[in-house]
Amino acid sequence: MRDLPAMPPCAALIAGEWVRTPHVLSVEAPATGKTLAEIARCEAEHVENAVMAARQAFDGELGDWSQWSARRRGEWLYAFAAAIDADAESLAALECADTGKPMSQAKGDIAVCARYFRFYAGAADKLHGETIPFETDYAVMTLREPFGVCAQIIPWNYPAQIFGRCVAAALAAGNTVVLKPAEDACLSILRLAQIAMQCGLPPGVLNVIPGLGNEAGAALAAHRRIDHLSFTGSPATGTLVTQSAAANHVPVTMELGGKSPQVVFADADLDAALAAVVRGIIQNAGQTCSAGSRLLVEASCYDEVLSRLAQRFSELRCDAGENDPDCGPLINARQRAKVEECLAAARADDIRVVAEGRLAEDAPAEGHFVVPTLLADIPEGHYVTCEELFGPVLAVQRFEDEEDAVRLANATDFGLCAGVWTRDGGRQLRLAKRIRSGQVFVNNYGAAGGIELPFGGVGRSGHGREKGFEGLKSYTQLKTIAIRHG
Repeated sequence: MRDLPAMPPCAALIAGEWVRTPHVLSVEAPATGKTLAEIARCEAEHVENAVMAARQAFDGELGDWSQWSARRRGEWLYAFAAAIDADAESLAALECADTGKPMSQAKGDIAVCARYFRFYAGAADKLHGETIPFETDYAVMTLREPFGVCAQIIPWNYPAQIFGRCVAAALAAGNTVVLKPAEDACLSILRLAQIAMQCGLPPGVLNVIPGLGNEAGAALAAHRRIDHLSFTGSPATGTLVTQSAAANHVPVTMELGGKSPQVVFADADLDAALAAVVRGIIQNAGQTCSAGSRLLVEASCYDEVLSRLAQRFSELRCDAGENDPDCGPLINARQRAKVEECLAAARADDIRVVAEGRLAEDAPAEGHFVVPTLLADIPEGHYVTCEELFGPVLAVQRFEDEEDAVRLANATDFGLCAGVWTRDGGRQLRLAKRIRSGQVFVNNYGAAGGIELPFGGVGRSGHGREKGFEGLKSYTQLKTIAIRHG
């Protein structure tokens, strides 16, 4: 493994200070299975101190954040984005080693993180209210105000990106933040927190509390002094987090995963479609909530699509992320075992394995690798078409016509993203309207990340929206002011 930049502190960031904890957690490198670093293991008392620091920073007792104008907050966000760009190589190296993703994807993630801060820097002073026509002797207006203390629980698959989309929006709106990163991968987040403090962020405005979900995460979700909570993770954990927040009437934004379909019709540009289909499932080794993990193909081109996909899959290479392969390792042994068990069960059910990628000859033997796998001829209702596997596994089914395509696309409890590939303009709109999903991409998939595009799901994929101006608004609450002037 290449030499890594200096590791961030094995500590929590609370009230502008790095606080050591009595216990620590080991961070494992997905590519080698070996210990990469140690991080703090925060417990309830650290969560309490972090929330109180955020509360005091918001109320003005710890610093002057509450007095910063929207323009000044935007200027700080711009400066922070520039500092991220200046440290991009080191941040990408941390992200690659910590998550296992290919280096090119890690570099892209750091660039996107900086883009979030630039986007919300420009949006900070554009949170406009409205005037409302009412009785002639009244003037009525609305204001968008920050919630106060925002708790954010972030997953391990895209630490830097999700840090950007959550923290940038919350700070732009004038909130303070207590962020609990995932214990499996948070080194880039700790380094970003270091950079934020170096850029002059007042103490307590951003607090970072590493630790276990059932300790630090549970204490944060249940805390009575938080004002808003955002969570990205599994539906099961999302339910527990929502229940904890509900006890204190805290509003939540939940992004809980998906089983997203890509629907390919015979009239589609197959070259473009198949390239996007492969990217959509191997990105981050399939450990992506919006992964296009289901492929629905019109019967008349099913055999051709399957044959061409098989060729592409057989050429995919798995290796350590630092070697910039097509597909890196999964995050840990537990996740690898889960995906391998699902594949073994699929084989036992006589699901056809059409093609598999290959593991590089010199890939570390202890790495958590699962080669990209193409499955086909899957019966309706089978779990590989309904449940999120979170690995590089693509499940292919055929459909006969539009009605059949819509029925299959909606045959899951998830509804995060969908792709539709067809040259027929009427069909594009019909399917975009009828597929039950928070985002629908027509003749593309993912819109290159689209930080400006509202993102979120329906059903088991969660509720609320992040990214774009909708994401900024979600970190505000509306106040109505009615002035009777006579």
